[in-house]
Amino acid sequence: MKALGKLAGLIFLGLLLIIVILGFALTQFFDPNDYKDEIRQIARDKANLELTINGDIGWSLFPWLGLELTETTLASAATPTQPFADLRLLGLSVRVLPLLRKEVQMSDIRIDGLNLTLQRDEQGHGNWQDIGHPAKPATAAASSTPADNSAAAPAPASKQPLRLDIDSLSLTNSRIAYRDGKTGQQYSAENIQLNTGTIREGASIPLQFTALLASNQPVLQARTELQGQLRFDRALKRYQLEDLKLSGEVAGEQLQGKTLTFATQGQLLLDQSAQVAEWSGLKLSLNQLRALGELKVRNLDSEPALDGGVSIAALNLREFLLGIGQTLPAMSDSSALTKFELVSRLKGSRNSLKLDELNLKLDDSSFTGSLAVSDFAKQALRAQLKGDQLNLDRYLPPTNKGDNSARQAEVKTVLAAAGQAGTSELPKAPTEQAWSEATVLPIERLRSLDAQLGLSLGQLTLHQLPIENFHLNAAGKDGRLNLSELRGELYNGNFNASASLDVQPVTPVLGLQTKISRVAAEQLLKGLGQKPSISGALDLSADLHSSGNSQKAWVDNLSGPTSFAIDDGVLFDANLEQQLCKGIATLNRKTLSGEARGKDTAFETFSGNLNIVNGVASNPDLKVRIQGLSVNGDGALDLRVLAMDYRIGIIIEGDKSAMPDPACQINKHYVGLEWPLLCRGPLELGAKACRVDQNGLGKIASKLATEKLGEKIEEKLGDKVSPELKDALKGLFNR
Repeated sequence: MKALGKLAGLIFLGLLLIIVILGFALTQFFDPNDYKDEIRQIARDKANLELTINGDIGWSLFPWLGLELTETTLASAATPTQPFADLRLLGLSVRVLPLLRKEVQMSDIRIDGLNLTLQRDEQGHGNWQDIGHPAKPATAAASSTPADNSAAAPAPASKQPLRLDIDSLSLTNSRIAYRDGKTGQQYSAENIQLNTGTIREGASIPLQFTALLASNQPVLQARTELQGQLRFDRALKRYQLEDLKLSGEVAGEQLQGKTLTFATQGQLLLDQSAQVAEWSGLKLSLNQLRALGELKVRNLDSEPALDGGVSIAALNLREFLLGIGQTLPAMSDSSALTKFELVSRLKGSRNSLKLDELNLKLDDSSFTGSLAVSDFAKQALRAQLKGDQLNLDRYLPPTNKGDNSARQAEVKTVLAAAGQAGTSELPKAPTEQAWSEATVLPIERLRSLDAQLGLSLGQLTLHQLPIENFHLNAAGKDGRLNLSELRGELYNGNFNASASLDVQPVTPVLGLQTKISRVAAEQLLKGLGQKPSISGALDLSADLHSSGNSQKAWVDNLSGPTSFAIDDGVLFDANLEQQLCKGIATLNRKTLSGEARGKDTAFETFSGNLNIVNGVASNPDLKVRIQGLSVNGDGALDLRVLAMDYRIGIIIEGDKSAMPDPACQINKHYVGLEWPLLCRGPLELGAKACRVDQNGLGKIASKLATEKLGEKIEEKLGDKVSPELKDALKGLFNR
């Protein structure tokens, strides 16, 4: 047996020696460069590939089956003059004997100077798609008599994957470019450098990759570097990239000359058997932004579902956005957006993403709830947020004090000429427009808007108004926006409103319904930046509609009914008692002995109804109830120029209170008369725009004279004449 074994060994060594000698002889006496034309024709016939080898072919046979190509170009046989790939060097070698065991043992694979240019034409056909299809069909298929292959068909061989064992893979000085002729999009990767360690299935494979990436829509350039350990198991269809580190820089037109430096790391897993992809231990940095997270995608082969979480550490959001070339809108507070922090769960699908269990901090505000894009294609936004406080004034544009400068100059002139109430001519009503004609609404964006918003705040500051327990619910779709709820508490009262906006027509249409209950009028006016002319608890209801896309258009087209009532308040700079005293002193033919004792008038109620038509509000039933007096008013407010024009009547209800000056003492004839005032001019004047109506005062004087003459007739005639005659004589003076 020993001799037999020795003999078998000698025979094997002899055969191996013969193979080595034959391999040496083939490599020495057989030159593949002599067969370039044949190789080119085989590539053309079998793969529809135009192969051009301008350099030499180097090769070895045993124990390594080696191949080295230089200066080679590849093109589709359909377009042989338009190569899609060329390379400077391709070198690889495979051990011969392991191939018999379906094992691939290779030395270093070297690719240098690869230039791969892929293109799609305007019909969507790629310059690589014809490769791999034989140019001519096999002639054997034309046999007229079909053979019975049922008996000759070999039993299917068991599919056993090749085992890979490669010392290393090196790709250097290479470039890949892609262009789509239909869309004009272009992508490229240049200066590609790829190096790996030993490639064995089930083992960690060191991996390093660098490249310069670019695109033209949008114009972006990126320098990238990737490191990690690759591990794969083809039987389990499981692929891992461990200790991933990806870093680089991005620049381009969207960054406005700025640079975005990025770095990320973590563990990547693709399990095709379970149809799961994971990124665990995620760490991300974008300039000064730092984030941690984890991502998992299930159902890769059907409806992918994303689940995960993200945490963004506190950062200066303003500096970050400016640092990546984003232009921020002008804001009243330059320190806005300096504090930002976020923690959230992530859920998503192929066409949606939701931030759930959201905790968001922005400057001095904290929010919880959810944010979502329910449909990327439609940009459908969904938000349900609850916050502690929000000062919205910080994020609004600064007030432009130059707006309506023409009207401001006109009002300034009127104010200077007005003086104190009753000491000059009745002011003229302003004529200059009080509202801006600048476009307000982004119509095209609103027409495509698909959004639903729910917002609750403990406190909201808007135009300096401190609104508490604020609630908002709004939705927009197909150009129709609906504010179904807007309510809150303000200055010891509350408000509730709803509104609608339709931007489908060429001219947008607006509607507003609102109700205000027991809100402090003085504080409300101060909050709106107006000098308060009245105080008290305000009740107001309105149902208004308008159209247009500017302040001026909205006011010019404003129409609808409004009612208001103010209780237990004060009219500032409006001493109605003093105005009444001036009228009575005139009738008494006396001069007031001094100045008014006070500037203001306290009232019990101040109410009326406004019927607004195209920016002009008629108010036929103004009522003011003052102790001992009542006031009736009939007039209009021109909201277009913020002007008033009223006829006011003051009625003395009884001779019980002393007047402020002896010159205007009340007698019984003055009780019940309506003492007339005229008020005209800019709303800013308030009561300074009111004057005694001299014509109306003359009518009162005539009436009082008639009554006094009647009393004298009664006194002179006594019972000497009949009552019929007395009445006839009095009637002569009443005509």
